[in-house]
Amino acid sequence: MNLYLQSTEIINWQHPAVLATARELAGDQADTTEIARRCFEFVRDEIRHSWDYRRNPVTCVASDVLAHATGYCYAKSHLLAALLRANAIPAGLCYQRLSVGDSGPPYCLHGLNAVWLEEYGWYRIDARGNKPGVDARFCPPYERLAFPVMQPDEADLPEVWPEPLPVVVQVLTRCATVEEVYENLPDLRPAEEC
Repeated sequence: MNLYLQSTEIINWQHPAVLATARELAGDQADTTEIARRCFEFVRDEIRHSWDYRRNPVTCVASDVLAHATGYCYAKSHLLAALLRANAIPAGLCYQRLSVGDSGPPYCLHGLNAVWLEEYGWYRIDARGNKPGVDARFCPPYERLAFPVMQPDEADLPEVWPEPLPVVVQVLTRCATVEEVYENLPDLRPAEEC
């Protein structure tokens, strides 16, 4: 589990602001499931989804997501992993491959998290941010993700990664605006997984 607790360049939970927020969210709570719920709801509800709000700058590193209170699903998952790890709760990154439109091409990755809950094992959570038609929740052991996989070329990628996929980091660090990210959303066919 050590890989899922590390502070890294992207999941930089040792950054003072991230660490302070993680401690504030935990408060005097000792129950890790409750702390995980608090971290999830904070990121889901307080960090704005960049595309929904057309909000710049493009963020990637957890501390930047927190500082600017915005991020695409990928960036929000980086912050959530950092907050969980700062509270000594193992957390990783997960992805779905979804249709950008209602059905069919083009496709893109959607970023979410998995958190290790002693009672349930790896539990996937999606702090993308709710809106009409999207109602992600933290209610273990039941998954309430933002999007179901429905089309033949869509997929739930089963891995729990300790670090973001390179294709995700590349898009978030090379694109200057949320519109540019939207035009270059990362994709990865399940057979191409890293």
